[in-house]
Amino acid sequence: MSYKFEVINHPAQRVLSIRTRAAMKDLPVVLPKSFDAVAQYICDLGQQPAGAPVVGYYSSDPEMQNMEIEIGYPVAQSLTGQGNIQPSEMSGGRAAACLYVGPYDKIQSAYEAIMQWMRAQGHEATGVCYEVYLNDPEQTPPEALATQIVFLLK
Repeated sequence: MSYKFEVINHPAQRVLSIRTRAAMKDLPVVLPKSFDAVAQYICDLGQQPAGAPVVGYYSSDPEMQNMEIEIGYPVAQSLTGQGNIQPSEMSGGRAAACLYVGPYDKIQSAYEAIMQWMRAQGHEATGVCYEVYLNDPEQTPPEALATQIVFLLK
């Protein structure tokens, strides 16, 4: 599969999110459950998400057994949190990005490709990566799922 890579100015985003730790193998359960909880809470506040769901990956756990992640939705204004759903801001700045289209369980090829591209271009990642889910997995066939991968750069 070929990818188009680009350096972008990724905007900082105000979010309501759940920050937790999880193993890579548990993400197919953890992410939908967390997205549902955050979306429901935003609706309970009488608001709407201000953008596509996003996951921030903050740890570089090489074994992918205890990754620090943030799961949430952008919001247009500062909102109060409740329980494990809290307001936060996902960092912005210069970033390397690519679009992956396909099933979530095959996304690793896009990660390998963008990391190889960053090395070849002399870019160095900060260690923070975001996935922005551009369509709904409940309404989109797996081969058409679109995910933007964004690595913040030093």
